[in-house]
Amino acid sequence: MKKIKVEVNSEIGELEAVILHSPGPEVENMTPENAERSLYSDILNLSEVKKEYTQFKEILKKHTRIFFVKDLLEDILENDTTKQTLLRDIFKYENVQEDMSFLLSKSASELAGQLIEGVVMRKDNLTKFFDPERYSLRPLHNFFFTRDASCSIGNKVLINCMANKIRERESLIMESIFNNHPLIEAQVINPLRSGDLLPGLTSEGGDVLIVREDILLIGVGARTSSRGIDFILNQLKHQKIKKHIIVQELPATPESFIHLDMIFAFLDTNYCMIYEPVVLSSNQFQTIHITIENGKTIIHTEKDILSVLNKLGIDMEPILCGGHNDIWTQKREQWHSGTNFFAMAPGKLMGYGRNEHTLEELNKVGYAILSAQDINEGKINIKKYDKYVITIFGSELARGGGGARCMTMPIKRKPVNWI
Repeated sequence: MKKIKVEVNSEIGELEAVILHSPGPEVENMTPENAERSLYSDILNLSEVKKEYTQFKEILKKHTRIFFVKDLLEDILENDTTKQTLLRDIFKYENVQEDMSFLLSKSASELAGQLIEGVVMRKDNLTKFFDPERYSLRPLHNFFFTRDASCSIGNKVLINCMANKIRERESLIMESIFNNHPLIEAQVINPLRSGDLLPGLTSEGGDVLIVREDILLIGVGARTSSRGIDFILNQLKHQKIKKHIIVQELPATPESFIHLDMIFAFLDTNYCMIYEPVVLSSNQFQTIHITIENGKTIIHTEKDILSVLNKLGIDMEPILCGGHNDIWTQKREQWHSGTNFFAMAPGKLMGYGRNEHTLEELNKVGYAILSAQDINEGKINIKKYDKYVITIFGSELARGGGGARCMTMPIKRKPVNWI
């Protein structure tokens, strides 16, 4: 199988390779009492999640090469040194008080499953017997949102310091995959391995949008801190080309604003999807433009994201999440990931079918609205369309708190002609 060299310099370039994680038992391995700790407001129905996710991944298979986290993890765990190193890191950062040997003895396949689905605590002493926890290593309920733990920036992969401790293992697993899998070549950057790790340093991939080789757009808010962005800036200081980083402040509440891609998405070379009340609000949330050149950093405020992009030669026409007419509709569709579209190529998108008013806005500017079910059943030939949105079911997936972009971690895209 041909090796993939990581290269992502836009949000919309034709997708050549992507990493996914198919949701499994870890999604249901929780109770109402610990759902909130697991960053859920309710327990998802796994059988429905699987049906909706199958639609999603079958569409991606028609567009690109797919790698699955569990397969990649199983591959690297065949190596005993890699297995020991990853387990040592996990035990250290999760403060696991267990004998590691019982996991080291497991096969690569068995261990890969347990590291994702959870390791049931062996009640072999009185302290553990009284411990109300079921798991010594908790399930990774959120891992099907593969966007967050790591993100591709050019030919590098940033391993993110997640805002919530329950998701730290996702980052450690992704780091181990990128460092050790023979089919993927990338330069890995991890604050945990640097001298730059400071208290309060957090970042997640849902906040990092790659605009162009010289432009990043990053959200600062509940999941990505200013220190997290400073770490990224420090990695860019010695690059040869002038870099522009646009930082958008996000609302602290409600939880639907956890990431920038919940209010802004690139769709094509001339269209973007926005949640207007935040993106174009007058001075309520700051937009900051940072330039880095020859090791020097200049920071100043701007009117909004669109005006900065325009200055940098990227003229975007905004499409409004939820439409123009009703703030209630805008709020409802934003809550259900109405801006969280994923571009498989310029103008070739995927998103939830439930956001009908948002889809109407896309249709008005020439996007065909196509059903994933019809495409997968052979009723529609997507090759007949230049611009389209493929709609997937989102009754259960959307309740997890993310959309199509959240569920994808691109590792290779073709260059984009912005002219």
